[in-house]
Amino acid sequence: MYNGVINIYKEKGYTSFDVVARLRGMLKQKKIGHTGTLDPDATGVLPVCLGKGTKLCDMLLDKDKTYKAVLIFGISTDTEDISGKIINEENEEDIRKKISDEDIVNTINSFLGIYEQLPPMYSAIKINGKKLYELAREGKTVERKKRTVEIKEINIKKIEFPRVFFEVTCSKGTYIRSLCRDIGDRLDTSACMEALERTKVGRFHISESITLDKLQELADSCELEKYILSIDEALEGYSKVTVKNQFSKLLYNGNPIGIEMINEKADFTNNEWVRVYDYENTFIGIFEFNAEKKILKNVKMFYEN
Repeated sequence: MYNGVINIYKEKGYTSFDVVARLRGMLKQKKIGHTGTLDPDATGVLPVCLGKGTKLCDMLLDKDKTYKAVLIFGISTDTEDISGKIINEENEEDIRKKISDEDIVNTINSFLGIYEQLPPMYSAIKINGKKLYELAREGKTVERKKRTVEIKEINIKKIEFPRVFFEVTCSKGTYIRSLCRDIGDRLDTSACMEALERTKVGRFHISESITLDKLQELADSCELEKYILSIDEALEGYSKVTVKNQFSKLLYNGNPIGIEMINEKADFTNNEWVRVYDYENTFIGIFEFNAEKKILKNVKMFYEN
């Protein structure tokens, strides 16, 4: 069984579930999970977790994400992207009379920071056990709660009216479709997302991603493993400590580890997550530092006896 993470480049037309299903057939293993849905029309980075690596799924879901997007003015749809049913159209010339490039730039930049975003009806969010897009397909619209999201960076690449090409880095749970809708709303006009490519998820970058077809070639030539990132490599952003040999049994059983049991200086902030290894440099798991008790407490174990 393969364990770790593959940085997949999801091509247009695939759902995230399609990617997982194809990998299950390719790798001949069932334990595979993705780290966040990408719409079928969207492309880009989709980290996929394998075997014991599936324990990483929720951790990678929490990571910031970067996208390249195209917004188009003059159209609004039920899905908030260009593939949806048009619910409103405006004449391009009429829009141009009331908004300038400067208005567009100022409005887009005004979204920097934290804002309350209403998620789209066509999304995988569940309400009373049913996904919103399932309700939307039944012709139902239900009340949704706004969610707090953060736009960490937003850069306009070019404006070719009625289109705006921009790049955005945001927190988990941010819908770029809804951001496009909200930009239009602030400018008192219609807008939706025309194209989307995810370029980064945490440490996973598009330049290192691989298509399913290329992965199949590697699987056929038995070269697949070199493209699978190990679990601890996927977590390399966290500090690393090693536990002294005499405390190995405590460590393997998932017990809290006192700072006197580690070889490194415990220069961590309270609640910081740390990668913990045994004396032979075998990755054991993610532990959380408690500054008051001066211990590292097990959050997620990856080691198996």
